[in-house]
Amino acid sequence: METREILQAVKNGELTIEEATLKLKLEPFEDLGFAKIDHHRALRQNAKEVIYGAGKTGEQILKIVLTMSAHGDDNILITRMDENKSQVVQAGCEEMGIPYFYDGLSHVGIARRQKYNTGNGKIVVVSGGTSDQPVCEEAVLTAETMGNEVVRLYDVGVAGLQRLLSNLEIIMEANVIIAVAGMEGALASVVGGLADCPVIAVPTSVGYGASFLGLSALLSMLNSCASGVSVVNIDNGFGAGFLASRINHMK
Repeated sequence: METREILQAVKNGELTIEEATLKLKLEPFEDLGFAKIDHHRALRQNAKEVIYGAGKTGEQILKIVLTMSAHGDDNILITRMDENKSQVVQAGCEEMGIPYFYDGLSHVGIARRQKYNTGNGKIVVVSGGTSDQPVCEEAVLTAETMGNEVVRLYDVGVAGLQRLLSNLEIIMEANVIIAVAGMEGALASVVGGLADCPVIAVPTSVGYGASFLGLSALLSMLNSCASGVSVVNIDNGFGAGFLASRINHMK
């Protein structure tokens, strides 16, 4: 039962103050033995808990999903989940009549997916190359799940700068931009020099040997000469999507 529903029930005389207090005391988290589900996170942070799939079994992920679903949560986001684990979750969700979506490119799953837009503007996800798309899609699905309109602008890296410059209108209309690039990571600086909104740079592990699995792009982005560029960790599309949503919902 959501906090707002509890308060409404008190207002309607369906719950006493003592009963409502007990429900609120029981709400903060639920201990599943292998995980403690933070049901109060949405109340504190306006965003529910996200399931990190790597290191968990399919059965563990499914149990967390079913617990959150029973609590009334929708848009239950699961990141870094491989195909085998997803099949376990999908089978369990279908058995319980819970809608389930999985994107094999980004390894993101969403249970009880609902599309809605409560943001103040558009989030634009820009990628240097096609190889960066798994990270891009993790950012896109994260931001969409949190109630944002997201525009994709892929494969517009600095090796063919005219591809980016021909889409300046999209860049200028953005409220937040996520710039995803591997190799030397120059895309973030170029976008940061064009845009009048916050730019979140995401280095990817795409590149040849001296890129050091994304370290080169990370350092380039951290040393960007363009103002207004922030940087998340290597391949962290989720972190970028989450931060972009926070910015896009600021009043």
